[in-house]
Amino acid sequence: MSEPQKTAKPKAVATLASAFDMPKFEMPKFEMPKFDMLNMEVPAAFREMAEKGVAQAKEGYEKMKTAAEDATEMLEETYATASKGCSGYGLKLMETARANSNAAFDLFGGVMNAKSFSEVVELYTAYARTQFDTVSAQAKELADHAQKVATETVEPMKGSFTSAFNKAA
Repeated sequence: MSEPQKTAKPKAVATLASAFDMPKFEMPKFEMPKFDMLNMEVPAAFREMAEKGVAQAKEGYEKMKTAAEDATEMLEETYATASKGCSGYGLKLMETARANSNAAFDLFGGVMNAKSFSEVVELYTAYARTQFDTVSAQAKELADHAQKVATETVEPMKGSFTSAFNKAA
C-alpha cells in the first residue's frame, strides 16, 4: 500500500499587525515594590501586653465556644421536647375529631330511623346537650395539653440560657 499524499496547507496571515506593518504594542511590566521590614526591637512592656491580650482573647473565645455548644445542645433538646409535645397534641386533636364525627354519625343514624318529628327533635336536643358538654371538656383538655407542652418546652430554656450567658460573661 502506498501512503496518502500530503497536501500543502495554505499559508495563513500570521497576525493582523504584521499584515499592515504595524509596530507591536506591548504592555509595560510593573513590579511590586519591595518594602523592607524595619529592624527595631519592641519593648518588653508592649510584648507582654500583646501576649496578655492574645491570652484573654483565647480565653474569651473558649468561653463563648462552650456557651454556644451548651446553647445548641439545649436548643436540640427543646426542639425534641416541642416536637414530641406537638405530636401528642395532634393525636389528641385527631382523637377529638374522631369522637365528634362518630357522635354526628350516630345522630344521623338515629334521625334516619326516627318515626316522628318529635323523636327527631328529641335526638337533636340530646345531641346538642351532650356535644356542648363534650366539646367543652375536649377544649379544656386540649388547652391543658398545649399549656403542658409550652411549659415543658420553655422551662429548660430559661435556666439554660441564663447559665450559658453567665458562663460567657
